[in-house]
Amino acid sequence: MSGRSVLSLSIFLFCAPLLPASGETRSQSPPNVLIILVDDLGYGDLSSYGATDLRTPHTDRLIAEGLRFDQFYANCPVCSPTRAALLTGRYQNVVGVPGVIRTIENNNWGYLSPDAVMLPQLLSQAGYDTAMVGKWHLGLSVPNIPNRRGFDFFHGFLGDMMDDYWHHRRHGNNYMRLNEKVIQPEGHATDLFSQWACDYLETRKGKSKPFFLYLAYNAPHTPIQPPKEFLEKVVARESGINESRAKLVALIEHMDDGIGRVMATLKEIELDRSTLVIFTSDNGGQLNVGANNGPLRDGKQSMYEGGLKVAAGCQWLGQIQSGTRSNLSAMSMDIFATVCDVAGITVDHPIDGVSFLPTLLGKEQPPLRKQWFFTRREGGVRYGGKTIEAVRIGDWKLLQNSPFSAQELYNLKEDPQETNNLASKRVDKFRELAAAMRMYIQRGGAVPWQRPSKAAIESDR
Repeated sequence: MSGRSVLSLSIFLFCAPLLPASGETRSQSPPNVLIILVDDLGYGDLSSYGATDLRTPHTDRLIAEGLRFDQFYANCPVCSPTRAALLTGRYQNVVGVPGVIRTIENNNWGYLSPDAVMLPQLLSQAGYDTAMVGKWHLGLSVPNIPNRRGFDFFHGFLGDMMDDYWHHRRHGNNYMRLNEKVIQPEGHATDLFSQWACDYLETRKGKSKPFFLYLAYNAPHTPIQPPKEFLEKVVARESGINESRAKLVALIEHMDDGIGRVMATLKEIELDRSTLVIFTSDNGGQLNVGANNGPLRDGKQSMYEGGLKVAAGCQWLGQIQSGTRSNLSAMSMDIFATVCDVAGITVDHPIDGVSFLPTLLGKEQPPLRKQWFFTRREGGVRYGGKTIEAVRIGDWKLLQNSPFSAQELYNLKEDPQETNNLASKRVDKFRELAAAMRMYIQRGGAVPWQRPSKAAIESDR
């Protein structure tokens, strides 16, 4: 068990051990950390990941100047659960977020656990200034808002999707905030988030205290509303492109332009060489609005690879060798462990994430875990409040993409497009993975995910 003690077989199966430092040699001063999380980006929707009809030079440069992951996975094929996993280092359903947190009570499928320890809390204790810009999507009211869950500064949107990128409302509610103050900014949300991130970075110029900035874009999530000038440029350049694809390409290129401005600001304030930048998406692309998930099957909402496998790259100038790639498998919750590792924080509570810092620094690293779980709880007629899930062990993956359909078994090494269901042919593997999944579902089922009563919420104010 890699020399780490465990309390029981179940903990060995499901919980990552307490996080040690990686043992790598690095500068005494901890780096700044910038996490850029984009929303619903298809695996094939960057130029560097194979897209031929769009141009993303700034994101491509970010990844090219560091390490690109070829086997990076979101914890879930939808928004809230992946965000919960990233910021807690835990599987999402053990921190109360198995599904999407929404405004409408009877279609809400998560409540961030009061006991969950958040990444900004630990970084703040370690001397970091902590900030978030953009989409939160882990709670709409006290106590589950950024400033009450560890962030010193918040400038962004509490909700899930915006009904309009210019008017910033969801079901008529204004979820835009500057810390806890309701605000009504003007402009496209992507431009606002990019500018607010730049504004925050400007405040760090000349400061000795390291910063942690979590920049979470709404783009390219629906509605697909790029600025007119970006759409016109795409249509003029890409002969024959259909309207749906053109709008999505323009929205992605607009977001890339914003990322470029953020990275330029980081360089202008002379903190680019002392900042670890991590880029990834919360899940795969949404096919019915024109997303491209490359050769992968299906997309957002799905337990097939197209819903889970995402683009990811890390840049740390002078520390991570530029132009490198890795086949190490990692997932959203491993970012938590990695950031703690690079900041010199020893995590003294159980987490599921494992640091991939050795890989970033060019060292050999064993697989981060033996069993990989992906789960989601959702409502409506399609899901009925039940769960869908997948488990991967080695090359084998068992999934149930609908609570009303049979489980499917694939060998991803031989069948990466998941076209040959081996459930009836490899009964031994089917039983092995199905047993692991049942145990994991039991673990997640022990954690409440509904909102507490109104009285309980009022008592926390």
